[in-house]
Amino acid sequence: MKIKSGFMLREIAGQWVVVPIGARVVEFNNIMTLTESGAILWKLLEKGTNEEEMASALMSEYKVDRELVTRDIRNFIESIKAKGLCE
Repeated sequence: MKIKSGFMLREIAGQWVVVPIGARVVEFNNIMTLTESGAILWKLLEKGTNEEEMASALMSEYKVDRELVTRDIRNFIESIKAKGLCE
């Protein structure tokens, strides 16, 4: 899975936001705010990273167990799928 082109992650005033650029503005004329862990997952998805690699990255960053991380990753992926942000 990978983030669709035409979306940009930016940190603005300490807040992570995803904004559409170019033609994507027509289909997604909004912004999406992310937590710090959401921004990490977004950056990994931009590279086409799989769920296992994402879990390892979050477990390393936050020292949490795999079950919690896996659930959070799946929730994040479902959220961006529902918004049409990934392919």
